[in-house]
Amino acid sequence: MSFITFENVGILGISAVVPKNIVDNWNFADIFTTQEIENTINTTGIGQRRFADEKICASDLCYEAALKLIKDLDLQKEDIDLLIFLSQTSDFHQPATAPILQHRLGLPKTTGAFDINLACSGYIYGLATAFSFVSQKDINKVLLLVGETLSKIVSKKDRATSLLFGDAGSATIIKKNKKFGPSFFSMNSDGSGDWILKISSGGYRNPTSIENLKEKKYKDGSIRTDEQLFMDGMEVFNFTMREVPKDINKILEYSNLNLDEIDYIIFHQANKFITDFFIKKLKFPKEKVPYCLNKFGNTSAVSIPLTIVSELKNEIINSNKKIILSGFGGGLSWGTTLLELNNCYISDLLEV
Repeated sequence: MSFITFENVGILGISAVVPKNIVDNWNFADIFTTQEIENTINTTGIGQRRFADEKICASDLCYEAALKLIKDLDLQKEDIDLLIFLSQTSDFHQPATAPILQHRLGLPKTTGAFDINLACSGYIYGLATAFSFVSQKDINKVLLLVGETLSKIVSKKDRATSLLFGDAGSATIIKKNKKFGPSFFSMNSDGSGDWILKISSGGYRNPTSIENLKEKKYKDGSIRTDEQLFMDGMEVFNFTMREVPKDINKILEYSNLNLDEIDYIIFHQANKFITDFFIKKLKFPKEKVPYCLNKFGNTSAVSIPLTIVSELKNEIINSNKKIILSGFGGGLSWGTTLLELNNCYISDLLEV
C-alpha cells in the first residue's frame, strides 16, 4: 500500500482499562507440565494476564476507558464528532457495537459511529481511519475505542494459545491542532495467510452447529472447538520476521528520519522473543522498547495503547516524543505509524 501522510492531526489523550481479575500462568499446572509453563513464560515473557468476568464485554471495558478519558481531558461530549469501536469480540453479530456505545456514553445523535473488525494490527488501522476523518473540514475530534475479551474465545486446553491472551480496553482522542507535526502510516495485508490465526466456525461461512461446538483433540495434544482460536505459532513467527522490520525501515525512509531520532518503538505485545529479535535486527536500544505483556499478556489491538498507558505515562505526558507504533497479526495484517506525541495526556491505568 502507498504511504499515508497527515498534517495538523494528532492524539490528544489515551486511557486504558484492565479487569481486576489477575490470572497467573502457573495456575494452569493442572493442564500443562511445570516445564511447559516455564518454557512458555521464558519465551513469551507472559507471566500474568487479566480476564474479564463472564458478563463483561470488550465494550464495557472501552466504556470505562472513554468515561475516564473524557473526564480527565474535561471534554464536552457534544464536541466528539465520531466514535470508532475496533474489536474482534463485539457485543453482537448485529447491530454494530459503536452506536450502542454512543448511546451509553451520552454522545449526541449527530455523532457518527461504526465498528472495525481487525486483530493485532487494529490500533494502527484505527488511528489511520480516525486521522483521515479528523482531516475533514467539519470533524474536529474522534473517539477511538479499542477493546478485546480474548479470554472468551480461547480454549484453556490449547497448547498454542492458552497461556498467551488477556483482556483490556482503551480510549484515544484524535483531534485537529496546528501544533501536531506530520504523521506517517503504512498498512499491509496478506490474506493467503488467513488460516494462521483463525476461528474457523461460528460465522456465516461455517455457521454454528452441534458438531463444531464439540471439543476435538489434535496431534499436539491441544483440545478446542471449531469456535475457539487456532494459531500456528511458527507461521506467525515467520510472517513477523519477514514483514515487520522491513515495514519499519520503509516508513523511516519515507519520512526522511533516522532510527536514532525515534524516542520509542511500541510493538504489539505478542511475544517477547519476537520483539527482542526485532530490536536486535533494527539495532535499536532495548531501553526504548517498553513491554507490558509480562503483566497483561497479548491483548491484541489493545496492547499498543495499553503499553503506552501502563509503561510510558511519566515519560510522555508534558513532552514531545517521536514514536513508532507497530502492529501485526491475524489477517494476515500489519501496519506501522511514525508520529509525534505532543503533550499527549495519558490517564492513569484503570482497573474494573
